[in-house]
Amino acid sequence: MSTTATITMTAPPSTSTIKLAPAQSHGEASSSQAQNQPPKSQKQMTKAERRRATRASESCKAAAKTSGPQPSGSNQNPAQAKKGAPPAAGTSASVKKGAKGTDGKPAKETKEITSDDSARGLRIFSHFGLPKPPGPTKGDIHPAIIRLGLQFSEFKIAGANARCIATLTAFKTVIQDYVTPPNNTLSRHLLTHLSPQITHLVSARPMSVTMGNAIRELKLEISGSDIDLPEQDAKNSLCQKIDDYISERIIIADQIKDGDVILTYARSSVVEKVLIGAWDDGKQFSVVVVDSRPMLEGKKLLSVLSAMGIPCTYLLLPSIGSVITEVTTVLVGAHSLHSNGAVFSRAGTALVAMMAKQHSVPVVVCCETYKFSETIQLDSFTKNELAPSGDIFSSFPLTRSKDTLTLSKKLNLEILNPLYDLTPPSSITAVVTEVGVIPPSSISSIPLALGRTTL
Repeated sequence: MSTTATITMTAPPSTSTIKLAPAQSHGEASSSQAQNQPPKSQKQMTKAERRRATRASESCKAAAKTSGPQPSGSNQNPAQAKKGAPPAAGTSASVKKGAKGTDGKPAKETKEITSDDSARGLRIFSHFGLPKPPGPTKGDIHPAIIRLGLQFSEFKIAGANARCIATLTAFKTVIQDYVTPPNNTLSRHLLTHLSPQITHLVSARPMSVTMGNAIRELKLEISGSDIDLPEQDAKNSLCQKIDDYISERIIIADQIKDGDVILTYARSSVVEKVLIGAWDDGKQFSVVVVDSRPMLEGKKLLSVLSAMGIPCTYLLLPSIGSVITEVTTVLVGAHSLHSNGAVFSRAGTALVAMMAKQHSVPVVVCCETYKFSETIQLDSFTKNELAPSGDIFSSFPLTRSKDTLTLSKKLNLEILNPLYDLTPPSSITAVVTEVGVIPPSSISSIPLALGRTTL
């Protein structure tokens, strides 16, 4: 047995009455007779009737809530009340909230999406540092800081090392242009002068950990300045300490240490200079030279290092898995360095880098900045060269001539020796250049580090 609920509104509109009329069905009395019967109490109702009454009551309350409260002196007539007044302005729920579906159950309520609801989903990311242009300058901001803030906000300078070097370099300009006001000391007033400069940089982009450490170190040096020292001498001393911090804490960081086992692949002139320079400085380390055919360039590097007295181990590329666990650092060279962080180097470098990454060994690329290319390279197929088909540096066995060691093309033999491969930036820990240690994600900042304003 099913019933239908009808809602009628009587004056005042804030009150409403519910009349339950049993629906006509075969074998039942008419609806007019059912309405003339006295209402049943809760005890007299069956469970089904109580459920229907509860649903009808909930529908009535939902409809009354949708229409909103009305003042007692409203001029709304009963006819309008029966049809239902439109919801008040600013209400997000629609009139269909209390409607019933075809199965007699309350239909799912529909809700209008407001601007507050649509923005609510983004509030979870509100604590993230969003890219934004620097705000209006407040206080005495140096032009070098304004220019640096724009470069930070546009991500023209990215990466912890690059940003830290650029910040310290700009602070050197600020210090040199600073003039101590009368009745003040440089060690106290300069800190106040640097505060709006730092705030402006933070407004352009959140401060990195490296920048925070460097700024704290600079503040300690400023606060410890001798108040009896002439102003220009004090400023020159601070600038010299900034240069020392950059060279000792940033550029020379992650270099060769005593007891290191350095693995290098093929032969790179800059890696050779780094190893010889570290050995001349008194560092005690050993080198693993990994080589591959057909060039076998590692033999030349092996002869130079062993002549210097450096302990060396020589092996071919397929055997790298047996020694990679004993290595502390991988040093490789580069043919070119691309703006997406990829390194174009001798074929086999990518394999060495990926093996090192698999065993959590840092991979450091030694590369001069003049090898930087503003292009983006995604593979080594579109641009490459072919190496000679034979072992041009082979000297073993001595009883055989070089011609007998050189392969030649035959009917069913095609010799392919790509000269270079591409190492993805995900396999590279850092790139060491003459302007500092740069992460592969910030390779595009090299031109800016060299003083170029545009890429």
